[in-house]
Amino acid sequence: MPAQTQQHAHHDFDFSAWAQQQLAQVEQALTDWVGVGAPAGLGEVMRYAVLDGGKRLRPLLVLAAAQAVGGHGQAALRAACAVELIHAYSLVHDDMPCMDNDVLRRGKPTVHVAFGEARALLAGDALQAQAFELLTPHEDQVPAAIQAQCCRILALAAGAQGMAGGQAIDLASVGRQLTEAQLRQMHSLKTGALLQASVQLGAACGQVDAQTLSALHSYAQALGLAFQVVDDVLDVVADAATLGKTPGKDAACDKPTYVALLGLEDAQALAQDLLVQACEALQRSGLADTRALLALAHQVVGRSH
Repeated sequence: MPAQTQQHAHHDFDFSAWAQQQLAQVEQALTDWVGVGAPAGLGEVMRYAVLDGGKRLRPLLVLAAAQAVGGHGQAALRAACAVELIHAYSLVHDDMPCMDNDVLRRGKPTVHVAFGEARALLAGDALQAQAFELLTPHEDQVPAAIQAQCCRILALAAGAQGMAGGQAIDLASVGRQLTEAQLRQMHSLKTGALLQASVQLGAACGQVDAQTLSALHSYAQALGLAFQVVDDVLDVVADAATLGKTPGKDAACDKPTYVALLGLEDAQALAQDLLVQACEALQRSGLADTRALLALAHQVVGRSH
């Protein structure tokens, strides 16, 4: 699809109606599944960490990619919820005093502030496990081959080669001067891996050829990096009410950021360049309808919180 047509399609597409419909499905599923039957108040903590908050960008990416490839609906919904549970567990652990020591998340007290450190730690552990439980229902609900592929994608994205590895680099980088390549590597693992996995999970719910998969991978890479660049920009320019978390925290903690490395204007320009890269990748995908994925890329770069 030529750039103009693709852009035109983006304007014709009612993204907010689409997103509202997808989010209603995701919220209902999370409400039905998260922490249900957990003993000793653990379910309450798990639900506090997941429900009533968050942009749900990762589930939307899963569902948009799955729909673009004509994927299995139940598999996509389960993958969308699973990736959100991994994201939520990582936030619970990241916010704890031993890591980022944050007191505000999604406009409310962080989990360890509300429930204590021990229960926060357990809730994170339980959410991580439940993510894989959701990916592996009875075979009559989701084909075994899709289950296995989704488990592998999510495990790689969450572990030492992905999110956990990125967080380790982040902790080791405080107060150090990183090059742009080092900063990019840290974020491609810490934040990018899970965003990329969201697109891969959606694609895994359908049949996709190598060229399409490669284009979707490029899209997800550009999107993942853009998300972090915008995050760094917002940490400088937004306030706590808009952001829903503590602003200026990165600078106060002497953490390397794109704004610190490139300056505010160049960081904003980089986000726009990455948006162009994401859109070009979708044009190469050969998929008939990528409007939801296109709109999500625009939303990531244009967001104010």
